[in-house]
Amino acid sequence: MDRLRQRADFLAVANGARANSAGFVLQGRLRDDDGPIRVGFTVTRKNGTATERNRIRRRLRELVKRLDVISMRPHTDYVLVGRRTALNRDFATMLEDLRSALGRLARQDNASNNDSRASRKPN
Repeated sequence: MDRLRQRADFLAVANGARANSAGFVLQGRLRDDDGPIRVGFTVTRKNGTATERNRIRRRLRELVKRLDVISMRPHTDYVLVGRRTALNRDFATMLEDLRSALGRLARQDNASNNDSRASRKPN
């Protein structure tokens, strides 16, 4: 699993599917290449001081480390956008939130793929 670091990659993922949670927003986008899963983390300045933003980012990174990679789709980029409630939210609850958000993202991708296939069928 690699990290997203370039702004262009973050912007590309922002155009993909998203799933909201109390502590974060999960964004995901399926890539066309055969590369590894990539994950990026971002916390906006409105979430507090630099030390609070860093704590949120560290908690999000730890969530992804403890998550089993099987629940993430291969060849996909993910971005976790931290919210202020991630500072005080129970870690086990946030881990369940992440698993749930990944499932919702996968269902959104499957639904959009089925819709695009249906619209391409000739009459």
